[in-house]
Amino acid sequence: MEAFQPDSFIAADVVPSPNHDELKNGRAPDLVLLHYTGMVDGPSALDRLCSPDSKVSAHYVVFEDGRIVQCVPEVRRAWHAGVSSWAGETDINSCSIGIEIVNPGHEFGYPDFPRRQIAAVIALCRSILARRGPISPDRVLAHSDVAPARKQDPGEKFPWALLNESGIGHWVPPAPLTPEGDRLQVGDSGENVAKVQLALSSYGYGVPATGVYDDTTRDVVVAFQRHFRQARVDGIADSSTLQTLHALLKGRPAPFRRLTEPDDRP
Repeated sequence: MEAFQPDSFIAADVVPSPNHDELKNGRAPDLVLLHYTGMVDGPSALDRLCSPDSKVSAHYVVFEDGRIVQCVPEVRRAWHAGVSSWAGETDINSCSIGIEIVNPGHEFGYPDFPRRQIAAVIALCRSILARRGPISPDRVLAHSDVAPARKQDPGEKFPWALLNESGIGHWVPPAPLTPEGDRLQVGDSGENVAKVQLALSSYGYGVPATGVYDDTTRDVVVAFQRHFRQARVDGIADSSTLQTLHALLKGRPAPFRRLTEPDDRP
């Protein structure tokens, strides 16, 4: 692919990737999706994102030192989300801007994200939101949110609270962990399980309200915890997880509140 002008002035370089196509149905992206690269180093990740053989790409790559590289124009459909869904949509690539954050991930030690790198992610997100708004805060998401059975990035070390302090994303202080209280987990069934599934679905997660706490439900709860209740990621819907979920639903910005939000919450 030929070089192009970066969409944001804070992108230091353009390294074109051939892995993109047209946005489907002519829609403009209204979701920002954050990933980690999950490879041993940044150059290897950038090479893969720009290799025609990999069939993967992202709009941006943010390195540990804060350098930002753009690989795909924002008006094109980068191939970063894979099989995924959010709020009933399954073509996440067509509705999102994908940002890869250089971090080796869980497979290679999962170090903390450097402050300089997070500052660059914040600046990039603010640039995207300023140019492409309105984007609802609850549509700044993790890869694991939209593909909970497959992905865990950017993971439980990613500082979502810090982004929210800078006006990016939806966040509430997570409810404290407690040794007591209701706990729903794999193997449980009944009305309370269905209520939890409905609440997660109302926020956007792809889980049907079957009333059975199956592997799909556990994967979604894990993804929710990685994003919103990071102190313990175990796939168990305890009181801390449920209180945090209900606070998010209650505190969702009014113009973007989903009409399917349940009134009867567990």
